[in-house]
Amino acid sequence: MTTPADTPVSTDVLIIGAGPVGLFAAFEAGVIGLSSQIVDNIERVGGQCIELYPDKPIYDIPAVPVCTARELVDRLLEQCRPFAPPLHLGHRVETVERQENGRWLARTDKGLTFDAAAILIAAGNGSFVPQRLPLEEAVALEGRHVHYSVPRLEDFAGKKVIVAGGGDSALDWALALRTVAQHVTLVHRRNGFSAADSSVANMRRAVEAREMDLAVGSIASLNAPGGALESVEIRQADGPAQLDADHLLVLFGLVADLGPIANWGIEVQGGRITVDTSNYESTTAGIFAAGDIAGYPNKQKLILSGFHEASLALRKAYSYAFPDKKRVHIHSSYDAKLAERVAASHA
Repeated sequence: MTTPADTPVSTDVLIIGAGPVGLFAAFEAGVIGLSSQIVDNIERVGGQCIELYPDKPIYDIPAVPVCTARELVDRLLEQCRPFAPPLHLGHRVETVERQENGRWLARTDKGLTFDAAAILIAAGNGSFVPQRLPLEEAVALEGRHVHYSVPRLEDFAGKKVIVAGGGDSALDWALALRTVAQHVTLVHRRNGFSAADSSVANMRRAVEAREMDLAVGSIASLNAPGGALESVEIRQADGPAQLDADHLLVLFGLVADLGPIANWGIEVQGGRITVDTSNYESTTAGIFAAGDIAGYPNKQKLILSGFHEASLALRKAYSYAFPDKKRVHIHSSYDAKLAERVAASHA
């Protein structure tokens, strides 16, 4: 979606983050009568769920026994459909400033400007980048043979894959890939892992059953004649080893950074935006936070917690969008206008 840079996009609430919490917030905004716009610096919807574990099962969404992150995002997009919130992907909000009329002016790195009554930050852990493999030859192979995430499991079907890392993400993806890849080898610098005990146990059982291999060592170099990966050299205690590979999946973790948010004049502690738990408003009136980026005592970093936080934040945001209007609560079961919108969107 494009808008002339010199024409601010007017909205009741600007939602920063197109992950599950941001998408649900757009739906909730529509339910209570607020217009919304969604901005995300990632080029696709879904946030960290889609970037890190799109096919990993999620079990703690109310009334949904199990679904993948990808399925959850698809369902949230369908739920948002009655209100058609505009999505501005690949835009990073750089600055926000309060105007004389009390509203907010927010500008992105690509020149898009928003005029909003309130801002809801649902940006997960903020901007994040994967810890990259510190080898010069890896750069030219990124996206083709060296990967830092798994957009689609099918892309590795029938291939020889090396997964590097020792955390939950590395073990989970190694276990998942063994069902589609020709061969999977997990490489970690030591025989101890910083993953859930169940994941470690499953991995060791898979190795014993010869469903995958485990190599203890570190990646020393990549052999890619003609620009195509053929093998990976592993530095081990008893000497180097050469492993055949079509793809290398590097999962060393992420480096999280709040980015420009840290310069917006709101209180931040431990990388989280301090909020009032009665309405999830930050220390700056009119700016709210929900999801992983919101910080408060006994914080639970769960998607369902983010849904609750966004819902209460938007009800306070309503007072900024319509200061002279009292919002009347209506249960969704009795909301005729909502029923009409939902029916029309699925017609």
